[in-house]
Amino acid sequence: MDDHVRRHAEVLVDYCTDIGAEDDVLIRAPTAAEELVVALYEQVGKRGARPVTSWRNARAGRAYARTMDSGNYRTKEHELAAMEETDVVILISGETNTAEGADVDSEKAAASSRARGPILDERLDKQWVITQHPTPAHAQKAGMSTEAWTDFVYGAIDRDWSAQHTIREQLVELLDPAEEVRIVSGEATDIRLSVDGMGTLNDDGEENMPGGEVATVPVPGGVNGEVAFDLPLRRNGRETHDASLTFENGEVVEHAAGRNEAVLTSLLETDEGARRVGELGIGMNHGIDRVIHDLLFDEKTAETVHLALGDAIEECMPDGRESNESAIHVDMLVDMSSDSRIELDGEVVQRDGAFRFEEGFDG
Repeated sequence: MDDHVRRHAEVLVDYCTDIGAEDDVLIRAPTAAEELVVALYEQVGKRGARPVTSWRNARAGRAYARTMDSGNYRTKEHELAAMEETDVVILISGETNTAEGADVDSEKAAASSRARGPILDERLDKQWVITQHPTPAHAQKAGMSTEAWTDFVYGAIDRDWSAQHTIREQLVELLDPAEEVRIVSGEATDIRLSVDGMGTLNDDGEENMPGGEVATVPVPGGVNGEVAFDLPLRRNGRETHDASLTFENGEVVEHAAGRNEAVLTSLLETDEGARRVGELGIGMNHGIDRVIHDLLFDEKTAETVHLALGDAIEECMPDGRESNESAIHVDMLVDMSSDSRIELDGEVVQRDGAFRFEEGFDG
């Protein structure tokens, strides 16, 4: 077995989830990630825990969706029951065709998301982590050779997470007491988010591996302005380009896209919470040196920010505060590398991708 794969499994089991002998472990993976699943079983076995694998098959999922009526989607009670009995969930991406669901109607995708809502809610109450196994299909999507993509993935995962935490903590200390965040990029993005009293997350990779962002949640009703997303939104094998949103009092009131606008429309119509922002994330992982059209990596890329439509991240929600709820949580990215700035309560803390505690900052 490749040492990189074994090390990946060790990071997931030891660092991300800290699996113990009493844990029932669910591993959800595509068949292309079999090698990583085998390595995980090896590591889980050393700890005396009990794993089970749910294999994903994109072709089967496509066949089901294309024959299913959108009105017939409902929560799979047997899957929900299994999740209720699970202690740790490891979710692996690594498809053989990243566009397998491109010809599935977006309305059906939204119906499927709504039906899975209770399962998602249950999973979020568990110890969980999402990660990526390198495959040729993802290498092709990233515009890289298979070898270069493999090196990129493992280089982003096998890092000194303690040292990375210390760097990001400098931004946490600035953001945590702030009342308002303003994001400006070019002429098309100028948005203000109230974050008064909300918590701040220093992402060490314990739920997303690789990690490397600082995140918070806006106050419901506290988002106003316009934002243009520089990077394509990929959903169920279809890409939406040049998406833009206008917010008033926390809700999307206008939206547009240069390509596949129907996909964006369908997302916004998933449920009431889909028109609100559930996360503001700021990418700080300098080990991810390019955008590769895979959100697990792209949202951590230094010199980017992302807004997630939908469900609010619980780690940033203080007790007793209203939380946005939705069956979706979809990240959309803005390039902050030039002609841009982040302000906290009117003070510039990042300009053209450099933070004020970093070399090269020009306040």
